[in-house]
Amino acid sequence: MNEKEYKKSLRQFHKHSDRHILVVETDMSFSDIQKVVALSDKIRKVGNELVGLMRKNYDQLIRTKRYRKVRKLYGATEEKKKRKVLASQLNEMQKQYHVTWDDCRTSMIPIGKKYGLDAVFALTKAEDVWRGIEKCLYANGKTLHFSKYGVLPCIRAKQMNRGIPISVKENQLQFKFGKSTFEIQRKDRFQSDEIHAVLDYLAEPEIIDKKAIQTFVEKAYCINTYRPCYATLVPKLIRGKYRVYLHLTIEGKAKPKYDRFGKPRHKFGKGIIGVDIGTQTVAYTSDTEVGLKNLSERGNSIQKSERLERLYYRAMDRSRRATNPQNYNEDGTIKKGRKIWNYSNHYKRLQAKHAELCRINARNRQLAIKEDANSLRSLGDVLITEPKNASKLMKRAKETTKNKKGKFNKKKRFGKSVKNRCPGGFQTTIEKKFEVSGGRYIEVPSNYRASQYDHTADAYVKKKLSDRMYHLADGTLVQRDWYSSFLLYCYDDKIEEINKTKCRAEFEKHYKREKALIEWIQANPIKILNSGIKTA
Repeated sequence: MNEKEYKKSLRQFHKHSDRHILVVETDMSFSDIQKVVALSDKIRKVGNELVGLMRKNYDQLIRTKRYRKVRKLYGATEEKKKRKVLASQLNEMQKQYHVTWDDCRTSMIPIGKKYGLDAVFALTKAEDVWRGIEKCLYANGKTLHFSKYGVLPCIRAKQMNRGIPISVKENQLQFKFGKSTFEIQRKDRFQSDEIHAVLDYLAEPEIIDKKAIQTFVEKAYCINTYRPCYATLVPKLIRGKYRVYLHLTIEGKAKPKYDRFGKPRHKFGKGIIGVDIGTQTVAYTSDTEVGLKNLSERGNSIQKSERLERLYYRAMDRSRRATNPQNYNEDGTIKKGRKIWNYSNHYKRLQAKHAELCRINARNRQLAIKEDANSLRSLGDVLITEPKNASKLMKRAKETTKNKKGKFNKKKRFGKSVKNRCPGGFQTTIEKKFEVSGGRYIEVPSNYRASQYDHTADAYVKKKLSDRMYHLADGTLVQRDWYSSFLLYCYDDKIEEINKTKCRAEFEKHYKREKALIEWIQANPIKILNSGIKTA
């Protein structure tokens, strides 16, 4: 294999190989942390200036009737030839109105020079802005958004030897930021295993790359090289002090985690799991057990934290209204137009407490979601659930309706529940968990209707959303979410329908487990939101 073919094969390997991110805290000094925070804020300003420019171009493009008409035709057309013609017309109009990646990249050059920003950081920020434009052009994005004051974007250079270069000194990873150098803090065995793997690669990169290419060409398989791709600095405000974390992107799958006794921390089970994900709860049925629990919950403190969040926000609103009466109408609504806001010291203290509480709650949600995903993976390797619909549940109703008493029905939906419990984030996490760990993730068709089928009557019975506990045709009382998970457990992916034989054969065994679960919930007592299970 000559040098040209070798480089081509190496690029193909890098393109197809897995990647993961190692998060570790840096040992930066206070002065270096301040420099990182200042640079991060500069990147925010640079990004906002580019967003303003590209947003103006995008708005002009969207205003044109021709572009909107061609885009609508493109969505309605199924023939490949016609779609190609329409796509070329859309691309020409994007070039005409300067809404392309080249325009975004070249526009960033003078902006970056104006602020004295390193070219590699400016290019990375331009990529982030362009990703937002792509969502507006090709996905469900509506407009570009500016970054607020106080929001610190990450500092990323997508090249290993530029921006934040990586080196090895005395068998330790060392990183350079500006004129200063820093190292990372190892706090557990997993981080040590990952760093040792990176050091092994940097000791003999050419040998490992040749072995990776040989395996990729001969067996069409990507080995874990643990090549450090690039580093990212992420400043965070924690308990009133700034701390800087390093996100090191590494080629290959992550190392397995072990407990203090040297045993694998996470076990991978085998079997089918049916999972029904609601707005606030998750119910599951597996070969060995059934379950019903609140989403994103660690302990019993999350509901208190959510209430405290609201109380802080209401207190902030009262303070803001008291110090800025000129910005409000008599009915309490905010006046239109440009306004000047004054914030008292009391408001700033409340804002700091609210931000810290939101950070803690968000972190607890992330940890709870990962714990639940690992728990489900330990029960089986095939997960069956319904398609994602969290974003649809957040939308308000369009039509104005009245109830039987003649009063207007509320248009609000599940926005607060989705924000606090993150059902979409949970579903994405379990999808990645099962795919990465060698399992299967299956979404049933939209016409499966697990919540409406009754296997005792072999018919679909429409139910109200408020009916959490209901009787089947033969009189059996079941919890709705659990029963939906059982019907998902009985899904046959070959015919993409309910396996009715399996429903009848397996129901009695799992129903006994469901009764025992409800008795345990009532005995403890545990509050399961929107479950219909009454506790003392």
